[in-house]
Amino acid sequence: MTDLLYRYPTLYPGILLKRYKRFFADVELASGEIVTAHCPNTGPMKGVYIPGNPVQLSKTDNPKRKLAYTWEMIQLQDNEPTWVGVNTGLPNKIIKIALQKYIFPQLGKYDEIKSEVVYGQDKKSRVDFCLLNQLSVVDNSLNQSLLKNDNRPIYLEVKNTTWTDQRLALFPDTETTRGQKHLRELMALLPQSRGVMLYFINRSDCTHFAPGDNADPLYGKLLRQAVSMGLEVLPCRFETTPEGVRYLGLAQLEL
Repeated sequence: MTDLLYRYPTLYPGILLKRYKRFFADVELASGEIVTAHCPNTGPMKGVYIPGNPVQLSKTDNPKRKLAYTWEMIQLQDNEPTWVGVNTGLPNKIIKIALQKYIFPQLGKYDEIKSEVVYGQDKKSRVDFCLLNQLSVVDNSLNQSLLKNDNRPIYLEVKNTTWTDQRLALFPDTETTRGQKHLRELMALLPQSRGVMLYFINRSDCTHFAPGDNADPLYGKLLRQAVSMGLEVLPCRFETTPEGVRYLGLAQLEL
């Protein structure tokens, strides 16, 4: 079992009562107290928003925060009891840690990680990560395998994934014009740069990944087109528990 990439602070168990106005969730804590927590997920949370299910909240001591509690995860029973991460602010933090630890051999060699890099044809978008390799001159005395090393910059976009069909993880769970734009902009970088779409499967009960064609057929069409042009897809499985988050390896890609 791999080590935890991310360790949660103290969490508070409760039962989800309702989510409303996108950002608010009422939760009954184990003590019986009912609190309003911040819901850090603006999407429809298809298949994940289930009132009555167990949840875990974190709590801040920051007096400037209007809501002290944040909804971190919910337990579902789709395949077996599984905690599903709902805090969409976490995947990028966890992926940055993973990149620093070089746990994705598929990415090859890089020695610089830049976050939120401006890119795109109108220079109005930001890619989650740009990975750079400074090895521009190869000494003839170096191992010959280094001569074949791909030194192109890597533009890597992260998408949080929680919608499923049994053990098949799906993205997106709703129409996403923003996601479509990201695919088009990554395609425009090929082949001078490497484009990587990393799907953060925020639950441990899925073994396969596919585009959510029922929710956004155009996104699925664009993803398949991008893959045919050289876009790399990393459907990464993560286990989320009240203890923390660990990497489980890649899901099988089904296009």
